[in-house]
Amino acid sequence: MKVFETEQAMAVAAARHTADVMRRAVAERGSGRMIVATGNSQIAFVTALAEEQVPWDRITVFHMDEYLGIEADHPASFQRWIRERVGERMRPAAVEYINGKAADADAECDRYEALLRAEPIDLTCMGIGENGHLAFNEPGAADFDDPRWVRRIKLTPESISQQVGEGHFADAQSVPHTAISLSIPALLASRTVQVVTPDARKAAAVRNTFVQEISPAYPSTILRTRDNATLLLDRAAASASDELIAELALRVS
Repeated sequence: MKVFETEQAMAVAAARHTADVMRRAVAERGSGRMIVATGNSQIAFVTALAEEQVPWDRITVFHMDEYLGIEADHPASFQRWIRERVGERMRPAAVEYINGKAADADAECDRYEALLRAEPIDLTCMGIGENGHLAFNEPGAADFDDPRWVRRIKLTPESISQQVGEGHFADAQSVPHTAISLSIPALLASRTVQVVTPDARKAAAVRNTFVQEISPAYPSTILRTRDNATLLLDRAAASASDELIAELALRVS
């Protein structure tokens, strides 16, 4: 765990860590593969990443989820988020998109899973949802031992409310209630996991990640089982966890 005074400081540190991991992957194997989260909480990090020296021409990028039935150019489309902030700006060797408008959603899940499994994933860059979800693996529905890497999911009311609260949709009725999402095993299969979580809105989620029983009832608790996972917070996101941070001081960096 690393706590920074500001979101910008957290973003810069996360960008430098990402660049280091991906440069090392390319140096070792000649190419690299990474999964990138979307959403407001990742904007500062991805913006800072554009300033780092990364061999993007050797890197393939995946994203974590996409609403079913949404157009690729919809303002809330995760495909659009990745395309505008990563694909068009960083110019990676390839960006593999989830097609939310696929005629057969199950076939699209199979297609994307095959792409993910084809070669090792070097880095997962994720966040934590306000209800503890990872990607769209929702409380009570997440499966820590899911044999699938990509599947259809149903959003909880809390996740729908988060999407409205972040300004992506006008109201809950406008939010698609189903999506395609990478599973927990897919997200954690990478060699390195980076969890970037700023904002006071995430303070309760961060605390619960540490104090709740490790269980699908609170998906982000699974991160406590991974030695290769690094949690980066700004002071606002850590604000409900000061005593926990002090207690963990000997075990965090």
